[in-house]
Amino acid sequence: MAQRDYYEVLGVSKDASEAELKKAYRRLAMKYHPDRNPDDDDASEKFKEAKEAFEILKVKEKRSAYDQFGHAGVSNQPGGGPGFGGGGADINDIFGDVFGDIFGGGRRGGGGGGPRVYRGDDLQYNLEVSLEDAVSGTSTELKIPSLVACEVCDGSGAKRGTSPSSCGTCHGVGQVRMQQGFFSVQQTCPSCRGKGKVITDPCPKCRGQGRTQKEKKLSVKIPAGVDNGDKIRLSGEGEASDSGGPAGDLYVAIMVKEHPIFQRDGADLLCTVPINFATAAIGGELEVPTLDGRVKLKIPAGTQTEKTFRLRGKGVKPVRGGPVGDLLTKVRVETPVQLNNEQRDLLQKFHDTISGSNAQKHSPQAHSWLGGVKKFFDDLRS
Repeated sequence: MAQRDYYEVLGVSKDASEAELKKAYRRLAMKYHPDRNPDDDDASEKFKEAKEAFEILKVKEKRSAYDQFGHAGVSNQPGGGPGFGGGGADINDIFGDVFGDIFGGGRRGGGGGGPRVYRGDDLQYNLEVSLEDAVSGTSTELKIPSLVACEVCDGSGAKRGTSPSSCGTCHGVGQVRMQQGFFSVQQTCPSCRGKGKVITDPCPKCRGQGRTQKEKKLSVKIPAGVDNGDKIRLSGEGEASDSGGPAGDLYVAIMVKEHPIFQRDGADLLCTVPINFATAAIGGELEVPTLDGRVKLKIPAGTQTEKTFRLRGKGVKPVRGGPVGDLLTKVRVETPVQLNNEQRDLLQKFHDTISGSNAQKHSPQAHSWLGGVKKFFDDLRS
């Protein structure tokens, strides 16, 4: 019977990546493996066919020969052809490659690899800063409690003058292999917990852990323009590894304190300024605050409450670049309180001059609103 195209067998395109090949083979192997399909000759044949295709296509040189000459280009190579050849890879090795990431990673033991090495844990420190410091930038010193390499044993965990010995269970590999039929599953060594070494004479300072608790002092530069939720990464300032790997990182998370005057909206700053109704009516100048100092703001006659004025370039320079934001100043007209008799009389006279036939001219919004109310009630009566 003619052999099927290897790419067709795996169900992948001819430009499939190594990861795509592995994923396709994993799916077929799990589906047609003889242990899952006892007494099913068809499933067994499909499993062998998928294995053969994967064995050829996963090797760059074999794949190139197959792409050029088809099955004839690989029929005499180890691992090629229907019989897999005398030099074919052991099925346990193949499953170690394909399923290793499910059961704890790549292959260990034999002549390759060694005990696993892991990074130390990352840490996060929540730093509260003022709005002024967030906008202009600053430097601060942090005190971080962290696990660091033991100074007495240099992180080995063994008493000074001694050293860890190779684990007798995994022989220094850090992984043990369990054989179940066709499957060969690797798992972390239970004796050394993947380190490949055991400590018979532990360091009295760290009690064999290789790490001790210590408070580190770090100087951190806060760049100008940071905002709530931004994080600054300090590489290698996290916790030390317990397996000889690199230390983790420290992430400084920025939390901007609430400001009594300003709120921030991206690159813009917002503030609300109260003004008396005389200034709002006849106009004038208003002194408003910015993070750079005070500035004069011209209030035109007839300004209504909630009117917003834009002061360009008085906002924030974003930390990731871009134009400086603006200061948006919203005015709120304040009604005067605690008036004396003279002030009341003056206001009454003023009120009389803008009421009656002059109401539409001086208070157009009120006149329009009252007109709408009148129409509403007229419609109800009709």
